[in-house]
Amino acid sequence: MSELDGRPAPAAPVIAPWVRTRLRAAPGAAVALALLVALTACLAGAFPRAVDRYEDAGLQHALRQARPDRTTVRVQAPQPDLSLPPERRAAALRPATLRRQYEKVLGAVGSPLTVDRAQSAYGVTGTVNPAVPDPWLPRPTGLPAHVSLTARSGLAEHARVRTGRLPRAAHPVDGTTAEVEAAVTAATAQSLHIEVGSVVHVPAPGRAPLAVRVTGILVPRDPDGAYWSTVPLLRTPTLVTLPTPGPDPDRYWLGALLLAPDAAPALLGTSTNPARYWHLAPRLSGLHAHDVERLEPAVASLESGPALQRARAATDYGADTGTELDGALASFSRLRSGIAPLVAVAAAGTATVVAVVLLMTGGLAADRRRTELALLRARGASLPGLAGRLLAETAVVAVPAGALGLAVALLAVPAGRLAPAVAAALAVTLTACAALPLRAALAHRTVRLTAPREDLASIRPSRRRAVAELTLLVLAAGAVATLRRRGTTGDQLVAVAPVLVGVIAALLLLRLYPLLLRRLSGPAGRLRGALGHLSLARAGRAQASAVLPLLALLTALTTAAFGGSVLAGVAEARDRAALLTVGADARADASTPLPADTPDRVRSVPGVRAVTPVGISYQAKPQDGQDAVPLVGVDPRGYAELTARTGLGAFPADRLAGRSGTLPAVASPSVASAYGTRRPFLVRLEDGSAVTVHIVLVRDRTPAVPGADFLLVDRAGLPAPAARPTTLLLTGDRLHAGALRDAVGGAAVRIRAEERARYADSPLQSGAEHVYTAAVATGAGFAVLALLLSLLRAAPERAALLARLRTMGLTRAQSRRLLVLESLPQAVLAAVGGTVTGWSTIRLLSPGIDLTAIALPTAEAPSPGAALRPDPWSLTTPALAVLTVTVGVAALQAWWTGRRSSVRELRAGDGR
Repeated sequence: MSELDGRPAPAAPVIAPWVRTRLRAAPGAAVALALLVALTACLAGAFPRAVDRYEDAGLQHALRQARPDRTTVRVQAPQPDLSLPPERRAAALRPATLRRQYEKVLGAVGSPLTVDRAQSAYGVTGTVNPAVPDPWLPRPTGLPAHVSLTARSGLAEHARVRTGRLPRAAHPVDGTTAEVEAAVTAATAQSLHIEVGSVVHVPAPGRAPLAVRVTGILVPRDPDGAYWSTVPLLRTPTLVTLPTPGPDPDRYWLGALLLAPDAAPALLGTSTNPARYWHLAPRLSGLHAHDVERLEPAVASLESGPALQRARAATDYGADTGTELDGALASFSRLRSGIAPLVAVAAAGTATVVAVVLLMTGGLAADRRRTELALLRARGASLPGLAGRLLAETAVVAVPAGALGLAVALLAVPAGRLAPAVAAALAVTLTACAALPLRAALAHRTVRLTAPREDLASIRPSRRRAVAELTLLVLAAGAVATLRRRGTTGDQLVAVAPVLVGVIAALLLLRLYPLLLRRLSGPAGRLRGALGHLSLARAGRAQASAVLPLLALLTALTTAAFGGSVLAGVAEARDRAALLTVGADARADASTPLPADTPDRVRSVPGVRAVTPVGISYQAKPQDGQDAVPLVGVDPRGYAELTARTGLGAFPADRLAGRSGTLPAVASPSVASAYGTRRPFLVRLEDGSAVTVHIVLVRDRTPAVPGADFLLVDRAGLPAPAARPTTLLLTGDRLHAGALRDAVGGAAVRIRAEERARYADSPLQSGAEHVYTAAVATGAGFAVLALLLSLLRAAPERAALLARLRTMGLTRAQSRRLLVLESLPQAVLAAVGGTVTGWSTIRLLSPGIDLTAIALPTAEAPSPGAALRPDPWSLTTPALAVLTVTVGVAALQAWWTGRRSSVRELRAGDGR
């Protein structure tokens, strides 16, 4: 009630909330934006975790291949000072003392290196392995066996007693003890003929030998673990060969006797020179690839740094450490540094395409609401206030969708760091939130009554745009020049270079686009009918904002071409390396001549098409010299066909036609350089016979010998023992290794397909390939989405145009041709430009990129040179896909528009 007149006060106006009103007005657009942001955030969050996962797997694989005897950190201290009393010397070797020192040594290990306590150990071992006089121990060449005495902690936890019991020390042991107990592993017992109750007498200076009674035979629970593999002698004896001249060198057995930990002081009375040790096995599951930069200093500190000083203070100032863990880490780092820049190319290209799609989504929404936003600006809405309302409207949809996508990514890829995934998903969400406000603020920064024309044919580039384009051109040129000179090492420049080249190409094509349309307008005007002229006019009315979809297409096409060429180069390098290693589709090698019926048995194996027998004498010595050169005896016709098929040193078969007394030979460059090609020379064979050869051809490679030195002759001219085949080179498809091994007996069989698969067994290489392929596929998918968004942006205008033209007699077939012809100029421009840009990028960057690291993980694999070359399929297939999608969408739109009524499109007042 009013206090003055008693009438009821007017009700306050109800203001509808902006965000709720907009979401109710366009629920479909909100759902589409939420799906796009959720999918993009999921992919963005999964990518860094997938990279972390395969890099961690690659690091653990590399350390497992290095074996615990290289990766374990070994801290060793000499025996206590001889001037100390015997009681103190013995106390320094007892388990309680070593245990306390072990705990302190663990504290000296710096983060992030973590120690696997279950596989680590400490104890006392003899550094000298004396010979024992017991005659019942095996003596292969008459030399007595040697033994290594070791008192190691944790024996009961790491071994199972097969016979007898574990050793123990019933009384305190010192350097004067006459007898101790020990155990041996089953392998040691078998090789050295040791049984429970056997007594081994270890020499002791100045006193009777130390009697070591074997009380148990053990079976290691985890023989490949660091506990047993850090010192493989503990589980497996060694037959030591002495470097003595003659065909039968001297050899002796060396085995380990495992004493009870309390019996360690007994070693002070022997000639074994005992030493205390603490073996620290790294926990592989606790090592991560992103910590390698901190792991290497931590290991270096243990070898010669502050950590070593702390370890010496805890044990003995004469202690020293040794490990090859730093070498394994350095090898992994080199391999990862060769792979990471290539993966970054796909990541940068895909990120660019995704960013373009998100910006296009905001641009599409801003264009659809141009009239609404212009009206708000005309009614007094401030630019910050309008942008804030649009930001709130978008954030309500994008933020929950981004959080959902991140959650799905974390569940899909559980391993890996959290921070990079959150940062990637957050970047996607922020881009999606800012796209619409920024586009609207840019378009409506000035209040206008009518929207100006923004088609490509009418807008003249500004000076600011020219400066920006020149700046990008300089950056791209500098990046490419630096990459060509320095290669892919040092930084992530290789990742940015293809994107910069794509940006420059997009800007250049946009400048050339109006010129090309003007060139086509003349021929189109001479054609019958108006479709050609009308389609060019419509193509020229394309909006200047088409730079985004063109940039997305060019970047995606460049990345796809680059990635496809990388994968094709990797496959080619692996195929070539496997061929160089095997020499054919498969081969069987024997140290002695093969039976005469072996080639016929092999020919009957399913899949074998051809068998080429060769005889290889690896110890043939030209001119009776000291250097041996493999002499290969072949059947000229069959071997020449094999070289032609494989492309390894092809030659005409008639060049090996025999001469009287002299055999023509094909030699490697090194052999030809050493022995000459002008005159014949003598070659002494392994059995003492000799042949005279004359080098008539020089070839870099040959299938029979993977090395760089060889002589190739007709085996019909060799003596009978040397002419018999020792190797079979097989040609065929889907060869079965088991069937081949059964057919050749005891010969070693290698198959090219298995050798090739071995090159891809590292998780680092295979994981990088999978992530690279997924990133390229994602970029291609988002590029198609960008193309669809650009077509969807012009869909209402096209529908209205077709409706008006149909009232003037345009047929449905002509409608389809009009939309297809209108879309073709930009599609052809993007396809041709993408193909040329991809080819140019590969040609420009190939001198600085070596694919050997990702193709051939093993150092022993032959490296044929894995250069980056343009792959025709990778260049043309994505471009044809762009044309197909463009034509298909245009035809589909024409068909769909033809089925709908034209009343809505012809209504007066619709803003089209």
